[in-house]
Amino acid sequence: MHYENVLATIGNTPLIRMNRIAQGIPAKVFAKVESYNPGQSAKDRIALFMIEEAERAGKLHPGGTIIEATSGNTGFSIAMVSSIKGYRCILTLTSKASQEKISLLKSMGAQVVICPVDVEPADPRSYYSVAERVAHETPNSFYLAQNFNLDNAEAHYRSTGPEIWKQTRGKITHFVCCAGTGGTLSGTARYLKEMNPGIKIIGVDAYGSVLKKFWETNEYDPNEIKPYKVEGLGKNIIPHNMNFELVDDFIKVTDKDSAIQARDLAKYEGLMVGYSSGSAMQAVFDIADTLTEDDVVVTLFSDHGSRYLGKIFNDDWMIEQGWLECENAEIPGEGSKPQPQEYPSAVPAEATGSNYFYSYEAMRDRYTKYYRTYRLKYKKYIRLTRQTLGL
Repeated sequence: MHYENVLATIGNTPLIRMNRIAQGIPAKVFAKVESYNPGQSAKDRIALFMIEEAERAGKLHPGGTIIEATSGNTGFSIAMVSSIKGYRCILTLTSKASQEKISLLKSMGAQVVICPVDVEPADPRSYYSVAERVAHETPNSFYLAQNFNLDNAEAHYRSTGPEIWKQTRGKITHFVCCAGTGGTLSGTARYLKEMNPGIKIIGVDAYGSVLKKFWETNEYDPNEIKPYKVEGLGKNIIPHNMNFELVDDFIKVTDKDSAIQARDLAKYEGLMVGYSSGSAMQAVFDIADTLTEDDVVVTLFSDHGSRYLGKIFNDDWMIEQGWLECENAEIPGEGSKPQPQEYPSAVPAEATGSNYFYSYEAMRDRYTKYYRTYRLKYKKYIRLTRQTLGL
């Protein structure tokens, strides 16, 4: 068996049971691991589907340019499809995107435009506004607009939903999924609800996003908007792909909990998955007390952890956020945790030399280690102080 090109390998990702990390949860917990797609994320599905639908509709012509505003994963998938189909690709990203994501996009031949993250959507500097302007100024171009292009959700209705239903043999009771553009959550949920209206759909949102509040009140509240670090979920706009009527509950998760859960998935399940996958796993824990041993929970892990090596999988970055104690991080020459000292019960008066616990050499070595620990834990504040003092 062979494939004509890499696009033919998109979809049919595995459903993997979470055995160790979820052992305290009464239900069976499975993850739909989308990093098995060739572009290592769920966005491969929508990129291919939206582009081919645009071709069929005559909106995209040979030699044209594809433009999109993206958090990174959709951009990589679009760049991958564009490279195979011969399109030029221009992507606008916020400054929150990791350097790994930016490098990946450029490696696929995409032109990347970085825009400020803390601006209103209508601001001409926002990545939405910049994408629209570039599309208007570029001849023979097509703006995919994943937030408002309903082919986004349709892609998951036709692929992800049926796959999960088949893989669980129709026994799924809960679907837990992060909400960003809403396409993955809404498209998959629509199919699952058609098959069994009793399936509970749990949306996952970030603190600093407007989605949960809109679901609760049907009102857009700009006061909800605050900076947050987790990538791949949450919005400061209301995407057309987000079908709130399909959602039975919305859960907000913190940046810290998301990061720690993603690290634990690698540590305990051997799954190197992304930041928002940690968010989805945290949401499963948040609903754990409502679950029974008869329930079958499927959560979706949307991308691969290699795109976050400079962030959540970097001990220094985690320490800078205050989310990881430095004694749990690896310090050169010391191992992962400091070993307990054995203090002498008595010291002979004639004790001398470097082996003596209170000798100059022994004290110097211990305090050198303490300084390393202090420097790792507080280096962010040391750097800010030095900058303030002009040092």
